[in-house]
Amino acid sequence: MNKTVKTIREAIELSGLKNGMTVSFHHHLRNGDYVLNMVMEQISALGIRDINVNASSLFDVHAPLIDHIKKGTVTGIAANYIAAGLGRHFSDGVLEKPIEFRTHGGRPTDIALGRTPIDVAFIAAPTADTMGNCSGKYGKSACGSLGYAFADAMYAKKVVVITDNLVPYPMQDWSISENFVDFVVSVDSIGDPKGIVSGTTRITRDPVGLVMASHAAKVIEASGLLKDGFSFQTGAGGASLAVSKFLKDIMLREGIQGSFGLGGITGYLVDMLQAGCFRNLLDVQCFDLAAVESIKNDPRHQEISSLQYASTLGRGAAVNNLDVVILGATEIDTDFNVNVHTDSNGYIMGGSGGHSDTAAGAKLSMIIAPMFRARLPIVTDRVNCISTPGKDIDVLVTQGGIAVNPRREDLREKLSAAGLPVIDIHDLKAKTEKITGTPEKLVKGDKVVANIISRDGELLDRIYNVAK
Repeated sequence: MNKTVKTIREAIELSGLKNGMTVSFHHHLRNGDYVLNMVMEQISALGIRDINVNASSLFDVHAPLIDHIKKGTVTGIAANYIAAGLGRHFSDGVLEKPIEFRTHGGRPTDIALGRTPIDVAFIAAPTADTMGNCSGKYGKSACGSLGYAFADAMYAKKVVVITDNLVPYPMQDWSISENFVDFVVSVDSIGDPKGIVSGTTRITRDPVGLVMASHAAKVIEASGLLKDGFSFQTGAGGASLAVSKFLKDIMLREGIQGSFGLGGITGYLVDMLQAGCFRNLLDVQCFDLAAVESIKNDPRHQEISSLQYASTLGRGAAVNNLDVVILGATEIDTDFNVNVHTDSNGYIMGGSGGHSDTAAGAKLSMIIAPMFRARLPIVTDRVNCISTPGKDIDVLVTQGGIAVNPRREDLREKLSAAGLPVIDIHDLKAKTEKITGTPEKLVKGDKVVANIISRDGELLDRIYNVAK
């Protein structure tokens, strides 16, 4: 017995996909993904319309979605992140219904609870066997962890695995079990693994970035959290990697071994694992090819699902065991609300991903950002869109000072005692505007183009079209 079918079109027909249904995709191949476009092309060719696309994230490689929207093939979008190229179309109102933005923890929670049911899940699998056991660790298109695809496989009514490395049954070391899979399709290529790289893989050499990274590492040290058992998550930006380097130096010097590094794993966290700074890495997605190689070969580098990563279902989530998370921002306001969904002009160019999940779970949630970008201040009276509420943010680190949320008086006292340049966020705003001037207030349109759903499933904010 095997579950293989000859073509994606045949798998779609066998799945029973009809007008008005929901299909889902994961984003582990990021800007190298071919699968979403191949599937949507066949759905369109079959004349199926009014489809909802629930994707863990969307990238500019998925630009053909815009034509499918214009033709009526796609009428609904749900995602945790949308890249800037696609985002401009959505900000201009190309989609009639608002996009539903969730978090990396909120999406699998809502899928599991049946709030966002999936009719057919399409899983890009770098290796699969003829019964549907599959993994992202092996094959020419290896992407590492398949963490964001687990919930889709577990809860979708039908599941189609699409692979470019079909192996005999049973494959070794699978991630997603055949128990969840209905059909398997072998294709020439599911994507370009070079496209999985997210952000930069090099530590910043920018003096401003290095100042911020140094401050951030000293904040962590002064907080009292940097000790044996320390747990940590950071992103893939140059300044974030620099924080990791400074932490690594401190941990090696002081003989500190952390418990785990979490989240989207970079080669630099792999280096810290190999140096003995952490006992384990918990990986929901690989940010670069060094991480892909590590998860394949090192048993200390463990794959986890998005449910285990950040779900609010109450059965345990790794974010709730985080000591420190380093996060970015396009804007932060004087109430510490953070925007990572839109740029300063109001165009969609990102999404929460795990931002608000980790901020809520960590003992210390830190925003690291420059005082201004393109002469636009980072601190504002009110962000254009609330991605992560201020109650979950503890500190903002800039080159011009460190602002601490007033609810964390204990942290402010520790940082001041350590001689760090603590500044009130209102004073930081005024200091920045002396350099940049006061920007004009953004004029929004009157059409809601996206709803921001909190990690608890509630409406957190709305994004409006960009006024012309």
